[in-house]
Amino acid sequence: MPNIRHTPTAPTRAQRLSAGDRIDAHRHDDHQIVYAGSGVVAVTTDAGTWFAPGTRAIWVPAGTVHAHRAHGRLDLHLVGLPAGDNPLGLDHPAVLAVSPLLRELILAYTRDPGDDSPERRRLRAVLHDQLRLSPQQPLRLPTPADPRLAAVCALVHDNPADPRTLAALGAATGVGERTLSRLFRSEFGMTFPQWRTQSRLYHALRMLADGLPVTTVAHRCGWSSASAFIDVFRRSFGYTPGNRHRRPQGPPD
Repeated sequence: MPNIRHTPTAPTRAQRLSAGDRIDAHRHDDHQIVYAGSGVVAVTTDAGTWFAPGTRAIWVPAGTVHAHRAHGRLDLHLVGLPAGDNPLGLDHPAVLAVSPLLRELILAYTRDPGDDSPERRRLRAVLHDQLRLSPQQPLRLPTPADPRLAAVCALVHDNPADPRTLAALGAATGVGERTLSRLFRSEFGMTFPQWRTQSRLYHALRMLADGLPVTTVAHRCGWSSASAFIDVFRRSFGYTPGNRHRRPQGPPD
């Protein structure tokens, strides 16, 4: 990521971005919580891309070079935390489940960043506690280091509906299935089917944010039926894709 901007203090604020808008690569000396009140936000680092709709938030640890991209009209909420204040104990980016309570805390805390009242400090304390309790979610697309793995990933990204097996994709790129299977596990910590589901969900979120119908998204992202897509989407995000314009109700128990 060239031309990396250094902003020592991670801002706490709310801002609106149009579909396709980007915040270029930068880093902070603070930690930051990134939350999409509406739309979908993607945060990219050298290690991969983390993505989140309204039932998820993204944790960006201090010092991490990252860039943001908006999918759909994005109401972006940013919460900065000092480097010494790490309620999650994480030194790598992660996607977090956002309960209805945590959502309201983030919205309230970013509404008036200049407020330093005792009430707002108490709000921050509760926000801190809720962040500490938030479970992590496996919603990321790692960046492949091995060129053989990168070639296969590119084929799937270019056409999420591609039904080919790992063996067929390997044949198309001149790599054996066993080698690719090993690379997926060693580099990504997941199997090829698990990774492909993550890739398809990422593309599905982008398409839904752009206003495409659920059935169209299911077809373009490779699900056998709209009902199969809806089931995977609901289990991943806690709400159905048809309810994306409503306020998220938080992830299931």
